[in-house]
Amino acid sequence: MVIAKKVSESTITMTELVLPNHTNQLGKLLGGQLMHWIDICAALCASKHNQRVCVTASVDRIDFHHPVNLGDAVTLVASVNRVFNTSMEIGVKVFAETFREGKKVHSNTAYLTFVAVDQNGKPTKAIEAIPETEDEIRRYEEALLRRENRLKNRIRTA
Repeated sequence: MVIAKKVSESTITMTELVLPNHTNQLGKLLGGQLMHWIDICAALCASKHNQRVCVTASVDRIDFHHPVNLGDAVTLVASVNRVFNTSMEIGVKVFAETFREGKKVHSNTAYLTFVAVDQNGKPTKAIEAIPETEDEIRRYEEALLRRENRLKNRIRTA
């Protein structure tokens, strides 16, 4: 049984084309459509890392930096930021690219928490993540702070 994997072994890259049914009346990507793609990309990353089904426990935040237009290619890159016990934080970076203009912008950032589950849907120990690069180590450390804030907020609202 695998007890730890490098963060780089579980990264998922997904690309989608923004079509008319993905946009609002202004030709901009619907936030809900983007959230759907983010959840799928993050779920694939968590499942690849843990070699099992992982379910969404929470969406910490999604920051919208730039609008995404009809016809843009949207690339989502998901990676495991940190594993706790049964849960893990997955970070997703979203890039919008206009091929005609050759412009690529970092349009969104999202943090999600997933839980590894067994065949009966019960939480089970997740596989540890080993950060190697400076960026992975930074995200690993920041994930603990975000988790502490999530737990504090959960206690306040309970």
